Amino acid sequence: MPDLISGISVGIMHLPQGMAYALLASLPPVFGLYTSLYPTLIYFIFGTSRHISIGTFTILSIMIGSVTERLGPDAHFLVYNGTNVTEEVDIISRDLYRVQVAAAATVLGGLIQVVLGFLQFGFVGTYLSEPLVRGYTTAASFHAVVAQLKNILGLSPKRFNGPLSVIYTLGDLFPLLPKTHIPTLLVSVVSIVVLITAKELNNALRHKLLVPIPVELCTIVVGTVISFYTRLNDSYKISVVGEIPSGLQPPKVPNVSIFSEVVVDAFALAIVGYAVSISLGKTFGLKHGYKVESNQELVALGLSNTFGGFFQCFSVCSSMSRSLIQESTGGKTQIAGVVSGVIVLVTILKLGSLFQDLPKAVLSAIVFVNLKGMFKQYYDIVTLWRTSKIDLLIWLVTFVSTVLFNLDMGLGASMAFALLTVIFRTQRPRYSLLGQLPGTELYLDMETHKEVRVVPGITIFRSSATMYFANAELYLEALKKKSGLDIGKMLTYKRRQEAKQRRRERRAKRRAQKEAKIQKIALRAASQRSKNVVFSVEEVAEQLREMDEDTLRNEEPGWIERENSTVFVMPETPQTSDGRHTWMYLKGTDPDTTTLGSLSDLHDGDTTTLDSSSEDTLSRDLERVSLGSLGKWTWDIHSIILDFTTANFIDTVAIKSLKNIIHDFGEIDVDIYLAGCQTLVVEQLERGGFFSDVITEGRVFATVHDAVLYCLKHRGAMTINNHESALDMSGTHL
Repeated sequence: MPDLISGISVGIMHLPQGMAYALLASLPPVFGLYTSLYPTLIYFIFGTSRHISIGTFTILSIMIGSVTERLGPDAHFLVYNGTNVTEEVDIISRDLYRVQVAAAATVLGGLIQVVLGFLQFGFVGTYLSEPLVRGYTTAASFHAVVAQLKNILGLSPKRFNGPLSVIYTLGDLFPLLPKTHIPTLLVSVVSIVVLITAKELNNALRHKLLVPIPVELCTIVVGTVISFYTRLNDSYKISVVGEIPSGLQPPKVPNVSIFSEVVVDAFALAIVGYAVSISLGKTFGLKHGYKVESNQELVALGLSNTFGGFFQCFSVCSSMSRSLIQESTGGKTQIAGVVSGVIVLVTILKLGSLFQDLPKAVLSAIVFVNLKGMFKQYYDIVTLWRTSKIDLLIWLVTFVSTVLFNLDMGLGASMAFALLTVIFRTQRPRYSLLGQLPGTELYLDMETHKEVRVVPGITIFRSSATMYFANAELYLEALKKKSGLDIGKMLTYKRRQEAKQRRRERRAKRRAQKEAKIQKIALRAASQRSKNVVFSVEEVAEQLREMDEDTLRNEEPGWIERENSTVFVMPETPQTSDGRHTWMYLKGTDPDTTTLGSLSDLHDGDTTTLDSSSEDTLSRDLERVSLGSLGKWTWDIHSIILDFTTANFIDTVAIKSLKNIIHDFGEIDVDIYLAGCQTLVVEQLERGGFFSDVITEGRVFATVHDAVLYCLKHRGAMTINNHESALDMSGTHL
C-alpha cells in the first residue's frame, strides 16, 4: 500500500514534468511522457536503489536540447509558404529529425554506461566533486532560464549554438523586449505565482498532509481548462502544446549515422546522469540502511537509456523532486516506479489529447519554478569563500566555462580544471618538521604544537602528500630548507676543495722532483771547485726537459718560465774543506743587473730551500678535505627521518630521488631513514630497486618512534663523544 500511494503521487508529478522538460529538450511534449514510462520499467528490473525516481531531469533535458538544436536548427527546415514569398519553418520535419538526434544520443550514452559498468568503472562518478556538480547544475539552470524566456515572454529570438550561444541569445533577446507578448507574459506570471505559493503551502503543511498536493498537475489542468473555454490560442495568439497523439509509438532503430556527431555529447550525458543518480541513490541507501551497487547502477541506468532510445525517449536519470516525494510518501521499493509508469501509460493512451490546449507558458512556468532550488546554489559562493578557496575556484570555473562554452565543453573543461587542482595540491603540499610530545611516542608538527620537543641530533621531516614525479624535486628543496642543510651548495663546495687539494698534491709532487734535480745540478756545479763560477740554468734546461718532459709540460708557470726568463745560481761563500758551498740565486737577464731574492719567490709562497726536505710540505698538502675541517658549515644533525605515513604509493622517479638524497646526505655524514611506510610502498620500493648493499632494509622502520630509538642508540653516543673530544681538543689548543 505505501508503494501504491507513493507511485500515484510520483506518477502525477511525471505528467507535467515530462511535458515541460520535453520543451527543454526542444522536442514535442508527448516524447517527455514516453521518457517517463519506458526507462522506469527497465530500472525496476535492474536497479538497486529503492527510492530514486527515474525519468526526465532538468540538466539532461537541457543537454539534449543543446544537441538537438545544434544538429537540427530551424535554418535547416525553412520552406516557402503557399505564395513562395516568405519562408516558414517546417515544424513537423524539424521535430522528427530532432527526435532522431535525441534518440541516437540517448542510445549511445546508454551503451557507454553499460560498457563502463561491465568494466567496473562505477568509480568514474567520483571525479565529479560536489562543488563541480553544483557549479555545473547552476550553470545549466541558467541555460534553462534563457531557453524558457521565449515561451514566458512570447518572443521568437534567433537560435544560436556552440560557445557563447547564451550570450548571443541574450543579445538578440534584449532588443525584442519591447515586443513582449503581454497575454503570454500574464499567463506566465500568474502560473509562477500560483506554483510558488502552492509549493510553499505544501512545505508548511507537509507534516499534516498524508500526501503532498499535486500542485503542478492542478496547474496544468486548470490552465488547460481555462485555455480551452476562453480559446486563448485563437483570441490572444497564446502558443499551446498542440496535437498530442494517443497511443504508443512502435520501436525504431536509431539513426546510426548520427552517432559520430553526438559521441562527445553522449559521453557527457552518460557521466552526468550517472553522477546525479548514484549520489542521490547512495544518500537514500545510507538513510534507510541498504547498499547501492555503483557498477550495477551504471548498468541499470545504461539499459534504461538504451532501451528507451529505441522508443524515442531522451536521456534519463533520477530526479531530486520526484525521489523526495517517492521517499516521503512511504515508498519502500521500485514498485512505486511501476505504479507511476502505469499512471503515465494511462495518460498517453486515453488522456493525452485533453492537454492539447495547454499553454506552453504554463509548462515553462513549471520549469522556472522547479529551478528555484538550483538558484539557491548561488549562495555556495559565500559558503565556499569561508571554507575552501580551491573549491570556490572549481565552482566558479565550472559555472563560467559551462555558461560560456555550452554544457558539453563546459563539463570537460571543469573536470580538467578540477583534476589540475588535485595535481597542484599534491605538488604543493605542506612540509613540516616533527617533534616528540614529552612522555609519549607521538611526533607532531612543531609549528602547530608548541609543547613538542626536538630530538637532539635528529630531524624528522614529513610531507602531507605522496612523493611522486610531480613533487619529487620540490620534496628535496623543502627537505633542504627545513633541515637547514643546503646539500647542493655543500657538496659543490666540498668537491671544489677536493679538486684544489688534488691539484696541490700534484704540484707538491712535481716540486719535490724538481728540487731533487736542482739539488743534483747544484752539487755537480760545486764539483768544479771554482771560486766565482756563474752559470745559467738555461744551459741545463734542455736536459731537465728530457728527463721529465711530461711533468714540465703540465706544470703551471714556475721558476723556469718566469718573467725574467733566466735564473742564475752563484756560490755565496768559498768552498769549504769538505767541498761544499753556500748558494744564492740571482734572477734577471744579466748577472750584473739581477736582484737578490729568496727561493720562495720561485714557488708562490713555498718556504723551502734548495737543501731542505719536502716531506713536511707533502704531508701538509695531502691532508684529507672535509667540510668540518674547512669550517665552512657546522651542524649538529646526524640523522634525518622521513615520515612516509601519508604516502600511499611511490613511483620510479621518487625512488631515484630518495636514493640520491641518501647518497648526498651520506657524503656529509648524515644518515637518512624511512618510517611509517605502508606495505604497498615497501613492495614498490623493492620492485623499483631501492634496496642494495648500501641502502638496506634496515633503513625502513614501522614507526617514527622506532627510527628515533635506533638513531639515538647508534649515533647518539657517537655524537656525545665527538662533542667531548672537540671540547678537549679546544681546551688543549687554548
